[in-house]
Amino acid sequence: MTDARELTEHLLAYARAHLRLADTDEIYMRNVLLSTLGATEPWEGEIDRAAIAALDVPDELAASLRAFGLENGLCTEETAAIFVADIFGRLTPLPSAINAAFRETLEARGAQAACDDFYDLCVKNGYIQKTAIARNLKWAYTDGSRQLEITVNLSKPEKNNKDIAKLLTAPQTKKYPACALCKENEGFLGSASHPPRRNIRTVKMTIGGERWFMQYSPYAYYDEHCIVINERHTPMRVDATTPGKLLDFVDTLPNYFIGSNASLPIVGGSILNHEHFQGGLHLMPMHHAPIATDYCSDAFPTLRIGILDWYNSAVQCEGHDRAAVEAFAKTVIETWRTYDDPACEILSHTGDTPHNTVSPILRYTKDRGYIFTAILRNNRTSEQYPNGIFHVHPEYENIKSEGIGLIEAMGLFILPPRLKRQFAAMEAILTGDAPYDEAAIDAPTHDLYVHRHMLRALLAEGPAKDLAEAEERVRAYVNRVCAGILENTAVFKHDENGTTGFERFMRALKLVKEES
Repeated sequence: MTDARELTEHLLAYARAHLRLADTDEIYMRNVLLSTLGATEPWEGEIDRAAIAALDVPDELAASLRAFGLENGLCTEETAAIFVADIFGRLTPLPSAINAAFRETLEARGAQAACDDFYDLCVKNGYIQKTAIARNLKWAYTDGSRQLEITVNLSKPEKNNKDIAKLLTAPQTKKYPACALCKENEGFLGSASHPPRRNIRTVKMTIGGERWFMQYSPYAYYDEHCIVINERHTPMRVDATTPGKLLDFVDTLPNYFIGSNASLPIVGGSILNHEHFQGGLHLMPMHHAPIATDYCSDAFPTLRIGILDWYNSAVQCEGHDRAAVEAFAKTVIETWRTYDDPACEILSHTGDTPHNTVSPILRYTKDRGYIFTAILRNNRTSEQYPNGIFHVHPEYENIKSEGIGLIEAMGLFILPPRLKRQFAAMEAILTGDAPYDEAAIDAPTHDLYVHRHMLRALLAEGPAKDLAEAEERVRAYVNRVCAGILENTAVFKHDENGTTGFERFMRALKLVKEES
């Protein structure tokens, strides 16, 4: 589409159908688009409005806009994404209108309807990259009574723990927006070092008596993946105030779970310099895990409390009494913060450096009430495990070397995009379609060097008869690795020593094991 006037009419028709453009704003927006695209008068021909109304995503129109910008010198290859986001951002209602519509729908039709409408708009204006997300590799793994979900995410670069830790200690040079989560991102044009955010929209809410906002993740690891962000640029923290904040969110949107990354490097997420939560509609694998061992407490008689039947070490309570849930959650967080168990290699501090924190998660169901889960985390390192005693151990780092944050700890693995290429290369070797050059692969510069031990193990099983079998064997190996990684993160291992240690911690919470 080479005519700016025709492109303008397509954009307007799309905005009318999908982005809530009002009749009273159409002439104004037409003139804005015409001047931006370099035209002086409107298109007088016909366009296929029905086809535009039937679009699920803006990809086709975005591609036309990008091509037009490049052909007419309105953008370069480097600035094309900014150019496209800018146009779609202008076509998207202002934040005030988005918030008014969200509140109106929330009151009239309920939380899920409000979220559905908001999510759909974020897809339709190109902020959530639905087509790119659909290209991710995904599969499920049933491990006895447990399940894991595994995704090779093709849109997010891999980060290492050392780079993440630097965010907390780096000198604070003036930058606008200060980080990728700050409220100032809303409407930001974008730059060479900061992604375009003209088309992002957020919903304001009060959490813990403070101003927060909710937005959706452009990476969308799962259904309606949202990020809930403090308006203040303040570091991540998990403390006695955290449970009340999670409860405030769930009281507003009981259709979503909500959780926080741990607040320390290695066991935390990839952003530690701005307080935020993650949540969404999806039921994580951990949410299906039952309580394995029940405990009772005179202090919390209205709650069901126990140790979760899960890979890592998680304490869970559930009940309809919000105040009791909040009080118990605070007790777990504060007790664990200073808890030591040398027999299980758990030290809460080294000097003044803290090591204990939790990954707290909350959701609500009508029958069970509030369900609060605290995954116990420790980020101590040792000579044997310099990247973390309760972190991914070296034999698994070829698959996942990043910190195991909230999402992975709950059983949804987000693996780096490099694996798609590397898996395909290993599968070709297994089928015999590519030669196995052991000496070449043993060179550190080879793309499969990090997988050399994995590849030897797979080849020891014999050749694959076809590509389907090769893919199945690679995935089976990855499945075992992901389960092993979660077991690495357990502060109380699933052995006699770990079981005894976990019982000691439950007694420290003044809990008594219920007799079966």
